[in-house]
Amino acid sequence: METVELDPTDAAELTALYAEYGWWADRDAGAVAAALSNTDLALGVRDGGTLVAAARVLTDFAYYARVYDVVVAADRRGEGLGRALLSALADDERLRGVNLALLCREGLVPFYESAGFEPYPETVGLPEGGEEPLVRMVRPREGLRDDEGGDASADDETRVEGGGGGGDNGESRDDEA
Repeated sequence: METVELDPTDAAELTALYAEYGWWADRDAGAVAAALSNTDLALGVRDGGTLVAAARVLTDFAYYARVYDVVVAADRRGEGLGRALLSALADDERLRGVNLALLCREGLVPFYESAGFEPYPETVGLPEGGEEPLVRMVRPREGLRDDEGGDASADDETRVEGGGGGGDNGESRDDEA
């Protein structure tokens, strides 16, 4: 197995991997190619040349790096591919000075903790003192699916977010990566 950088030429394979999950069944190779060409870093795991896991990151390489679309082939879950992929992202030289952020459903917190992620506080300290809750916001666009701006998690899918941009708000479908 090898970890490789993905580009738009990998769109058909990545689209097929996404198609294993109901929430991503409507993605087409053209849109996935466009997403990959506008992604700052996309990594995949290949086994015998076959793409079996992938993740994307949108980042400014200085302050923010948001993990999106973590996906592991359904028949390969439980083999540690998701953890290996997240480790490869964390170890990538271009991301070493930036914290990786994501959003997942509550049931996947132990998995992401095992990959080195920590829950982020739900409140923020104010400069004038005190705290306020953090609220995820979206500006919906007519005709876009709900997951284009803010997703509700499905039982068999993981959603990972870094917020804003990238179309699907950092969803990840990787229940047992």
